[in-house]
Amino acid sequence: METSSDHRDGAPLRSALVAVGLTIFGLVGASIATVPAIVADPALLEGMADASIESRTLYMILNFVGMALAGAIYLAATGRGWSYVDIRMPTKTGWWYVLGGIIASIAFLFAVNILLQLFSVPAAESEVVEVVGQDQTMILIMIVIVFFFNAPAEEFLFRNVIQKRLYDAFTRLQSILLASAIFALVHLPMYVTLAESMLATVSSLAIMFGGSVIFGYLYAKTDNLLVPTASHAALNAFQFGVLYLAIEYDLEEAQTAPSVLFDAVAAVPL
Repeated sequence: METSSDHRDGAPLRSALVAVGLTIFGLVGASIATVPAIVADPALLEGMADASIESRTLYMILNFVGMALAGAIYLAATGRGWSYVDIRMPTKTGWWYVLGGIIASIAFLFAVNILLQLFSVPAAESEVVEVVGQDQTMILIMIVIVFFFNAPAEEFLFRNVIQKRLYDAFTRLQSILLASAIFALVHLPMYVTLAESMLATVSSLAIMFGGSVIFGYLYAKTDNLLVPTASHAALNAFQFGVLYLAIEYDLEEAQTAPSVLFDAVAAVPL
């Protein structure tokens, strides 16, 4: 994964603190960006399920736009600029990495959920379950949001900005692991709220960490933001697609439907 041109001249502690700071800045940016949606529909404060589809859609879009803007502001403020962004059409090899990432992430998600069921380990539901509820229209909207806002924003901030910034002081493998740990831990408050136990919180964070490692590896191997973004979007679209079909055909009530399928859907890592 390393190349002869890789060099590390940054201070590890400083780089790690910058990464944490960027994560917090991204979350703040996402929160501030959603204010117009909340002003337009205060019901969002009571709960996503109580708001209209239009309000939920606007809220989710602004959330990810704010996250991306935080990363863009950092690049502009530090003089890195647009040239720092690794975005180009993937090569043939790059598309193979995209496909491999999709397969690996889906396989990881199902394998983890099988293990959780096997050992009776609980996991928290994602906030996305509340966003979409049983509304099939919202599920289809979320698939669009995943491709054009969610995956691009998260991969840009956590991979092209945070992970790449960590390269200054750490090896690529260390940067992947550290960026993934930060990505998982940033979801701690959410899972503490949603989970019924600390064990459920830990298992959910482990899922977040593992998925992030896969996407971080894709970025490190290709130095192309579109590769992990495409894999990330495809994974979430697959999950939403399964959820849509489950509601459409009432699969969750069917005796033959494997429960791991629905547990995997509930773990949508947004």
